[in-house]
Amino acid sequence: MDSLQFEYFKGLIDFGRYFIAALLYLIVFCAIYCKVTPYDELKLVREGKVAPAISFGGAFIGFVLPLHSAITHSVGFFDMLLWALVAMLVQILVFSVVRIFFRDLVKQIEENQTAAATLLAFLAIAIGLLNAASMTY
Repeated sequence: MDSLQFEYFKGLIDFGRYFIAALLYLIVFCAIYCKVTPYDELKLVREGKVAPAISFGGAFIGFVLPLHSAITHSVGFFDMLLWALVAMLVQILVFSVVRIFFRDLVKQIEENQTAAATLLAFLAIAIGLLNAASMTY
């Protein structure tokens, strides 16, 4: 095997490692986020409620943005895993802190009030962008 073929094969392996790790982080993030929130987003979405879908989607994007940055800017695979964990913790913290300032937020989302869900989604995305930008060194 010549060096060009080896580099191509190595690139595919690296792609697979990063992509699978990112997908696993997404699954873990979704599971933890659904446990942290006192309502069942997926059940409410299956019932046709838009507000939980908006808030969950915002949190999802708010996590994916710094996850992307961690993949793009990490110096290696384990560095990426560490920064992805930081991104996850920050995004979960966002929900917890927002609940302190907006006490009726959970109730409003459960009641399908899209204004509360949209605010939470935008805050999660904004923090995700800041989180991602902070990872660029």
